[in-house]
Amino acid sequence: MAVDKKSPMESAEPPWGKWEVLLSEPGYKVKRITVKPGQRLSYQKHEWRQEHWVAVEGEGIVVLDGEEIILKPGAAVDIPAKAAHRAINPGVKPFVFIEVQRGSYLGEDDIVRLEDSYGRA
Repeated sequence: MAVDKKSPMESAEPPWGKWEVLLSEPGYKVKRITVKPGQRLSYQKHEWRQEHWVAVEGEGIVVLDGEEIILKPGAAVDIPAKAAHRAINPGVKPFVFIEVQRGSYLGEDDIVRLEDSYGRA
């Protein structure tokens, strides 16, 4: 029988949508992130991890160090450690992407919020 290796914090529903850990292993973690229509994540950066986002449903805009990138299903973007980034859903349907984190530390407290629409910065 396989052991489910999820992190202690497996999911959350922040004001912008929700996220859930699909897999957590030493050195990498996989999440499904859903951004509600008209919402956006904090403009943030991570000290210890890099991320790879693959759009799977809906359309979104990724802001990466000030540059806007449109993500449609099947498209992907790499987010280096220490790069400022956010996902925005300007549409009317949920924007869903898979996030693969890699790095020496993958804790949820590795977030530096540069700007936040929900008073968390």
